[in-house]
Amino acid sequence: MIFFSRAVAVLTTTAFLLASCGGGGGSSSTPTTPTTPAQNPVFAVPAQESLTSTDVQKILSQTVEEAAARNKPAVIAVVDRVGNVLAVFQMNGAPPTLSLRTTHRAVTPTDAEGLVVAGSPAANPLAAGAIAKAITGAYLSSSGNAFSTRTASFIVQEHFPAGANQLPGGPLFGVQFSQLPCSDFNQRYAAAGGAGAFTGPKRSPLGLAADPGGFPLYKNGVVVGGIGVMADGLYGYDPNIDDFDSDDDEFIATAGTVGFDAPEAIRANNIQAVVQLRYSDATVAGLRSAPASARAFSALNGTAGSLVSIPGYYAQGTTPTVLGGNAYGSEASGYRAATASERSSNNTIDNVDAFILTNGSGANRYPLRAGTDGARVSTPLTQAEVKGVLEEAFKIMSRTRAQIRKPLDSPAQVTISIVDTDGSILGVARSPDAPIFGTDVSVQKARTAAFFSGPNAATDLQGNPSADVQGFVSRTRTFFNDPAALTGKNAFAARSIGNIARPFFPDGETAQANGPLSRPFNQWSPFSTGLQTALIVGNIAEHLGFVLGASATDTPQRCTNNPDVAGKAQNRLQNGIQIFPGGVPIYRGSTLIGAVGVSGDGIDQDDMISFLGLFNGGQRVSSVAHAPTAIRADQLVVNVGAGVRLRYVNCPFAPFLDTSEQVVCDRK
Repeated sequence: MIFFSRAVAVLTTTAFLLASCGGGGGSSSTPTTPTTPAQNPVFAVPAQESLTSTDVQKILSQTVEEAAARNKPAVIAVVDRVGNVLAVFQMNGAPPTLSLRTTHRAVTPTDAEGLVVAGSPAANPLAAGAIAKAITGAYLSSSGNAFSTRTASFIVQEHFPAGANQLPGGPLFGVQFSQLPCSDFNQRYAAAGGAGAFTGPKRSPLGLAADPGGFPLYKNGVVVGGIGVMADGLYGYDPNIDDFDSDDDEFIATAGTVGFDAPEAIRANNIQAVVQLRYSDATVAGLRSAPASARAFSALNGTAGSLVSIPGYYAQGTTPTVLGGNAYGSEASGYRAATASERSSNNTIDNVDAFILTNGSGANRYPLRAGTDGARVSTPLTQAEVKGVLEEAFKIMSRTRAQIRKPLDSPAQVTISIVDTDGSILGVARSPDAPIFGTDVSVQKARTAAFFSGPNAATDLQGNPSADVQGFVSRTRTFFNDPAALTGKNAFAARSIGNIARPFFPDGETAQANGPLSRPFNQWSPFSTGLQTALIVGNIAEHLGFVLGASATDTPQRCTNNPDVAGKAQNRLQNGIQIFPGGVPIYRGSTLIGAVGVSGDGIDQDDMISFLGLFNGGQRVSSVAHAPTAIRADQLVVNVGAGVRLRYVNCPFAPFLDTSEQVVCDRK
């Protein structure tokens, strides 16, 4: 039997508030970076390592033995770096109920908060949590940083650091609702196989996880995948960072990483982001089994449990077998270096370091193109303008000091995306080792900035069949005391939308009420963030029904039930919205024509790359620019106390590796 009910849960996100400068003020005509294309590589390309089926069997054996030693039958998932599920192993007696809930305070069940998914031994919902954890470990990590689901928990809560304080929310507040199962950007598993069937990046059944028990997997210092474990049935997060937990899921997953563990130097606990991050509360010394003595997988499969197929993810319609992964950087993986001929054409950016997304058969999934919104925009973005902004943003990235990478003074690595006002993707470029999660998130940020800056935001939300979604329009208009809010009057960056999507406004001040795009705090959790979750909770429920066999129909490959753009079979938010910084709208004069989104490093770095990339791109092509200063969201003052001004972007001081410039975003 499969059913859904309510209880309580958590998962969150916010923004690193590093030393910064705003993006307001007057305009400047001087670019802050050279505009000549880079001729020499800046980035090292990761070696093409991959998990073999033998590797995966070893990982599973070690994990199963630890779970057995703890008497905690688990569901275990292993994925490659781009999210292909290589195995799902279900131990005999694994709990058949998955609960998404907050445990440390009372939260009124709303959206995914409090969702209880009950299945059966033949259709266990813990597989969804295990896959989400494995994908989180793989997607958040790179050759320069290793992040776990515990790291995710640390950076997605209502305060950063998490706990009882008056500090703003976590730097990646909202990232848990990326890689959504309804995303039109992430690929889907193809049960029938064929060309591109094993090409990433793949979606996740629950987005990204903040529940301990998910880690990246490495070979020779290169991230090759992730492991996720669900044994307790509770898919939550850790609200108390002042102690160290003894979490069975985390210990069991730790056993699986032995021999495939992340290099110590790049683990989250060695990375500073205002404060030192967390990687794991479990240690190898605390294991109850000896990974080196684990029995062969053949001795465990069919006795301790068995491989199970998961509709939409693994072995659907076939006998499950352990698979090997794709090597990131290969055509088959969906990510590879742009070729010289591609770079010399107008279909991708002209930079020797550029990586692109491919379809697994040699074709760029997102060749550069002009805007598709000519029916609504008098002069849409041209292909040359898209190319110019992407190239200039890429060069800013190449000069930027990374926030979350080791060794120190490494250049930032991110994904950069541009969309038009309809949300259509016009181009994507990324550095060789940017984290995978940033691909989907960069598109989310761009679409969010374009949507809320455009004339159709209120109309689209009011056209959603959910009265809950519709209600966010009136709440926003009341908040700004403006009956015409969300009709294109103001330009909102992704940071601006994040400002008003927090459970306290101003961010972190617990005596204050929530922003208009957030839930009130008694309804808020990382599973119930506000408009972000209201837009897609139906998609998640539909998808879980499909995964568990309750429905033969999966959720559509298009998030939200917002109305379609006129004349197109798409809406403007087809992979959801994102509520942490790194996206700005693009204007031609006073007319919105698109947006650029950036994701993969510290949020102020993401902000700066999008902001300066657009500014320098506009200087180069002389036809696109930032929003006029007078309409930017940082001109909006909300009457809370003495009055609170929204933010547009924050840029780090002295952010570049090649100059000593300090205030780099002022007056642009």
